[in-house]
Amino acid sequence: MTKIRENLANIKASSTLAINEYSKKLESEGREIFKFGLGQSPFPIPEVMVNELKNNAHQKDYLSVAGLKELRESIAKYHSYKNKNIYNEKNVIIGPGSKELIFQLQLVIDAELILPIPSWVSYEPQANIVKNDVIWIETNFEENWHLTPEKLANQCKTNKDKEKLLILNSPNNPSGTIHPDLEGLSKIAKMYKVIVISDEIYGELSYSGSYQSISHYYSEGTIITSGISKWCGAGGWRLGAAIFPNELSIIKRAMEPLASETFSAVSSPIQFATIKAYSEDHSNYISITRKIFISISNFIHQKLTFVGVKCLKAEGGFYMLCDFTSVLKKTTAINSSKKLCNILLEEIGFAMLPGSDFGFKENYLICRIAFVDFDGKNAISVASQNKEIDERFIRENCPKIHKGIEKLINWIIKNQ
Repeated sequence: MTKIRENLANIKASSTLAINEYSKKLESEGREIFKFGLGQSPFPIPEVMVNELKNNAHQKDYLSVAGLKELRESIAKYHSYKNKNIYNEKNVIIGPGSKELIFQLQLVIDAELILPIPSWVSYEPQANIVKNDVIWIETNFEENWHLTPEKLANQCKTNKDKEKLLILNSPNNPSGTIHPDLEGLSKIAKMYKVIVISDEIYGELSYSGSYQSISHYYSEGTIITSGISKWCGAGGWRLGAAIFPNELSIIKRAMEPLASETFSAVSSPIQFATIKAYSEDHSNYISITRKIFISISNFIHQKLTFVGVKCLKAEGGFYMLCDFTSVLKKTTAINSSKKLCNILLEEIGFAMLPGSDFGFKENYLICRIAFVDFDGKNAISVASQNKEIDERFIRENCPKIHKGIEKLINWIIKNQ
């Protein structure tokens, strides 16, 4: 009988990808599904990058394991400016998505992993695969769903002998909020020599327009991961980058042979095309997509809070955490976030993810909404004509968002 490694036997498919596949299956059966589950940018890849990909379709050679030198130079220049530290191309490694790079970082770094509740769905399973211990630290609504300096300090005091790795994601998936005290957190991380992976995949989607990173205060202990999947809609291109301070170059050197024995190198044409992501001015594109997300998130927040759902306004990205406890407290049959999600999908075709996938206890009726189910190309075109991005805009240009939220609200009112 074939044996599966014990630590892999119960690993499940990523919940974000699983909900997308199941939603597609239901649609193929004729169901109308409102896709508030998978967090995939709805906007088209900037045309200059698409054209550059076409121009480099002939590139067929294996590139350096660390990545195309010209691309790494562009990324180093970009992050030197954004992260307020000096990086050069030797500080950068290119991988098939930041997700893969975070996994390989967890494989290389011998440390217990500290995760705030909530955290992105893949951090813990990756740690389980490489057999790293995971320490969950609860956060709450009042803390903006982020780890406080005090809670990090308390955890570091309890086990001083073990190396510690913290994955920090801000703007955050799943809450859509920004960490309110990165400077305070950096002081504790520095005090206890915590290595930080700053997952900045949503960095350009901060609604304030300012790029905020813990590296501004703790560059020597922070590894930045980012990529092109969220701000420019190129998730399917599968290209990410990890950027290291000189002080952690030993980790980068350990990752290169590991990369050579796993993914070898990222697609050559995509690496050439991605130079345009970091060397061209995309400020107009980012500005208009950001405005659309702000209007949609405000619309959802207003509608849901009006009927009693507890949720914080998103501050970046395209997610919102919603607590249905107070509006469903009389519905005793719904006793877990997974059950709530299953009922909503079956009854009204509304697909979202349960909070338990992000570290919350099963009985917390907290779920994540992703507001990306619309034609991004059309939305940009209409919004570019100086159209006001109001509820009418959402109803006409993001009809699945508008109809889905209305159906959810009607369902809540019916079941209160």
